[in-house]
Amino acid sequence: MAQIVLDGVTVTAPGDDETTILGETSLRLTERRIALIGGNGSGKSTLARLLNGLTAPATGSVRVDDLDTVRDGAAVRRRVGFVFTDPDSQLVMPTCAEDVALSLRRTRLPKAERRERAVEILGTYGLAHLADVSVHSLSGGQKQLLAVAGVLATDPDVIVADEPTTLLDLHNTRRIADLLFGLRQQVVLVTHDLELATRCDRALVIAGGVIAFDGDPAEAAASYRESVSR
Repeated sequence: MAQIVLDGVTVTAPGDDETTILGETSLRLTERRIALIGGNGSGKSTLARLLNGLTAPATGSVRVDDLDTVRDGAAVRRRVGFVFTDPDSQLVMPTCAEDVALSLRRTRLPKAERRERAVEILGTYGLAHLADVSVHSLSGGQKQLLAVAGVLATDPDVIVADEPTTLLDLHNTRRIADLLFGLRQQVVLVTHDLELATRCDRALVIAGGVIAFDGDPAEAAASYRESVSR
């Protein structure tokens, strides 16, 4: 597993030094499955975005093993893949095969070979028959599955998934969750779904930009339920 270390990290709103989004945070994340739980605006997505450099800290540092997310941003993003809540934010090419092939551009394979490899990857996730279908015609579940496939095509060591099941029905929630929990990669899962959180090895509850609980997922879920019932 990767060693993800946050050392004295804070995040402030862009252009406003007075508004703190994430208070001073120091963490060492080494478990295989880690859940981030919290209400809307709590800071959990900000914490997730720190892990692959989508958000830069105002103070402190974030490291993935020996890579700094600011200094070594491109290398970090090769190691840490990010799955967004809304796949429409992630799918940018006209067809499924083209979208996965775009993820493979770093391989420098010839275009025909990238296409062939993209179709193989789609087949791994049961999407090969949709290779030449417009991404805009897919169902919500298919779009999220395609988004995950595109991230996994680059074979990162860590997957950060920011509420990947929020827009899905129960069937597709289970499908995406089972896929993520079955991966060899380390997974950091931002979720409102406490059932999914309890499948992790460790859970953090974020409230008001600070870590309110860090530990056993079942205890974290109970702590979060208690906090929202007050």
